[in-house]
Amino acid sequence: MSERKNAAFVGLGVMGYPMAGHLASNGYNVTVYNRTKAKSEKWCEEFEGHRADSPRAAAENADFIFSCVGNDDDLREVTYGDDGILAGMKSGAAMVDHTTTSAMVARELHDQAKNVGLHFLDAPVSGGQAGAEQGALTVMVGGDSSAFDRAKLPMKSYAQAVTLMGDAGAGQLTKMVNQICIAGLVQALAEGLNFAQKAGLNGDQVVDVISKGAAQSWQMENRGKTMLRNEFDFGFAVDWMRKDLGICLNEANRNGANLPVTAIVDQFYKEVQEMGGNRADTSSLMMRLGLA
Repeated sequence: MSERKNAAFVGLGVMGYPMAGHLASNGYNVTVYNRTKAKSEKWCEEFEGHRADSPRAAAENADFIFSCVGNDDDLREVTYGDDGILAGMKSGAAMVDHTTTSAMVARELHDQAKNVGLHFLDAPVSGGQAGAEQGALTVMVGGDSSAFDRAKLPMKSYAQAVTLMGDAGAGQLTKMVNQICIAGLVQALAEGLNFAQKAGLNGDQVVDVISKGAAQSWQMENRGKTMLRNEFDFGFAVDWMRKDLGICLNEANRNGANLPVTAIVDQFYKEVQEMGGNRADTSSLMMRLGLA
């Protein structure tokens, strides 16, 4: 594992913090950077690692530089410029970005890295905060197969599945499919549970029964009963889901895909925001149907 020993992680949010921790726990020498200095200091107290004062400083001497920030603009901010990741990367190093972004910025950064002898993989994840903490994420990757083959092992520190989906941007496109499917599933689940309540059924019993049949889904198994209890504090926030659905809808405008349900659910999430549910998790679509 000597070639993969040194790693950096840029962005210690609810996902990045535990992901970087898993790298350190799996024997990598990890250097971290976060815009809020206190977060990186806290991480270094909890895990064995080092703190850098810039993305560039974090990237120096690392074989792999992982990032997980907010959006396209945040990613460009930590990657470009004199203090950016690309400026600090050594020859042959690979940047693996776990942010959910547009496919356009993924292709852009892949090309920029390749032009200077570096590697870039777009590698968005699914599994939420719990998956990051448990080291059980699903990673969908776009980029060159040679870089993927090298980066797969460190990614397995925090992932149960790591799959190369195609060329640059393919990881982000796959994540869009993931979010499109989730949006429709959560709305259908919210409507079904609301119907059960209005019909006077025992909601918990309904979930127990139908989750054993064709209606079964991860959302039902993990969020059905909490939705019935009006509990919406399970990680991935409505604000972030709307960001992701906006990316999906913009890409659909480019490629001609028809996303009528996604467009409607995006507006439903807007209603949840207007109700004060910005930081509620995505199962909070139940809120707009009327709490039991």
